[in-house]
This record gives sequence, structure tokens and C-alpha cells, in this order.
Amino acid sequence: MRRSPHRPLLATCAGLALALLAGCAGTPARTPATDSTPSVGPGPKGGTCNAAPAQGAKGKQPTAGTVEQARVASGAAMARVLRDNQPVTMEFNAERLNLVIDASGKITTVRCG
Repeated sequence: MRRSPHRPLLATCAGLALALLAGCAGTPARTPATDSTPSVGPGPKGGTCNAAPAQGAKGKQPTAGTVEQARVASGAAMARVLRDNQPVTMEFNAERLNLVIDASGKITTVRCG
């Protein structure tokens, strides 16, 4: 009985196919008990922004803590930091807080959108 000259190639292809399928299997989801990612606390889901309570952020540096405090105070679901005169998308998002910073890096404007 003669061996096929393609046998090593077929074995290699089969091995690669199994490796690719194993990669698609994914990893199990992490449970909160084993998740080591720090959490600041749950943010509001779909919260409508009200910039008035977040005006205390003016004059501060936009650190992660300051941005999160302003976002929570405003009730917004998300926040972003923008430079003065930075081009941004023009769609209005009622769930987003915008913190505008000046050249020195301090927050000058707090608004929704």
C-alpha cells in the first residue's frame, strides 16, 4: 500500500483547523466575585443630563475622579472632556455631560449634549 504524498499536509491542515476552532470557543465569563477590575460604582442607566448640579467642576482639573463626580451630579449616563474649540460631533445626546477645558487644562464649561 502506497502512502499519499499529501498526508503530512492534510495532518497539518487538520491541526490548524482544530487550533482555530479552539480559539473560537472563547473564555468563560468572569463572575463579580473573581473580577479584579476596580469599580467606582454603578452609573445611571440612560440618565438624562442636568448640568446645573455639576457646575462645581468648573476651575478643576479633569481627573477621573472629578469627571465621575460631575457625571454623577448631573445624572448623565456618560461624560466626555473636550478642549476649547475642539471639533466634535454635532449630535445632541441628552445622556451625555460635556466638560470643556481651556489651554491650562482646567474645566471652563459644563454642559449637556
